[in-house]
Amino acid sequence: MRAMRVDVFGRPEALRMVEVAQPIPGPGEALIQHSAIGVNFVDTQHRAGQPYSMALPFIPGTEAAGVVAAVGPGALDVRVGDRVAYAGIMPGVYAEYAAVPVDRLVPVPGGLDLRMAAAALMQGTTAHYLSHSTYPLGKGDTALVHAAAGGVGRLLVQFAKQRGARVIAVVSTESKARIAGADGADRTIVAPSGGFADAARRLTGGRGVDVVYDSVGRTTFEESLAALRTRGVMAAYGQASGPVAPFEIVRLAGFSRPAGNGSLFITWSSNSDYTTTREELLWRAGDVFGGILAGSLHVELAGSFALSEAAQAHDLLERRGVTGKLILIP
Repeated sequence: MRAMRVDVFGRPEALRMVEVAQPIPGPGEALIQHSAIGVNFVDTQHRAGQPYSMALPFIPGTEAAGVVAAVGPGALDVRVGDRVAYAGIMPGVYAEYAAVPVDRLVPVPGGLDLRMAAAALMQGTTAHYLSHSTYPLGKGDTALVHAAAGGVGRLLVQFAKQRGARVIAVVSTESKARIAGADGADRTIVAPSGGFADAARRLTGGRGVDVVYDSVGRTTFEESLAALRTRGVMAAYGQASGPVAPFEIVRLAGFSRPAGNGSLFITWSSNSDYTTTREELLWRAGDVFGGILAGSLHVELAGSFALSEAAQAHDLLERRGVTGKLILIP
């Protein structure tokens, strides 16, 4: 079968088309014939080898949807022909087929295109756990969402509004501010070079926000802390600008900052830790897919590329040249 493999860490051209043996599903696994593969920013970081390093060589990818082509021993919950999707860090996703543990597969409703399922699952479940569990938003809460015109950010804005929260969206351009506003953000801050913390505090009457959802990392960390109210929560879930430098934990007390910004909480949230049970995975995926079918969640499919064009998709994503989701078609 055809697959895109990384033999040496590097730029997008490090992705190479190769012929590899089609996997054979083992106990508790199913063989999935991919219809569409989601392209996520973390895929580009795996390919580059920083800030996340993978064992070479590897076939990247974290999300796909397709049809069950075969089942291994003991795989009792799926049948050949089932439409399914999955997300997570596992080997062999940028390929025509993958062997996947059946407990990580979620059914795709009949009315949902498999391309949309591949586009929505990873980012949708991430936005779901952030807004429903990491800091369960409710009426009266104010959330600051970084990269609010990005894949997770857009869904996070929509989930936050559904839960009754006020949303302050942080973006880098006026065009992205319009996107965040269309998704429901109450206020937008265009801050390509910082300055969002002071703006957020002004928008909250000096109090600060209840939670900051930060996927950017190094360049936003300090201001994200400064934007919080006393006992506020910073929910980090990515490091698009690079890893945050080590810091002294006592700084969370806020002794060196103005009053009203102390006793802070920081958590690093990972999708795998918020889908630890089958029930939790199906809950989150069901809310995402159900919301799309009901029209309460909007996911923009920004473009599709052939599997062999994965390098072009990575290049576009890294240049911030897209505000919707990219997919690969095997």
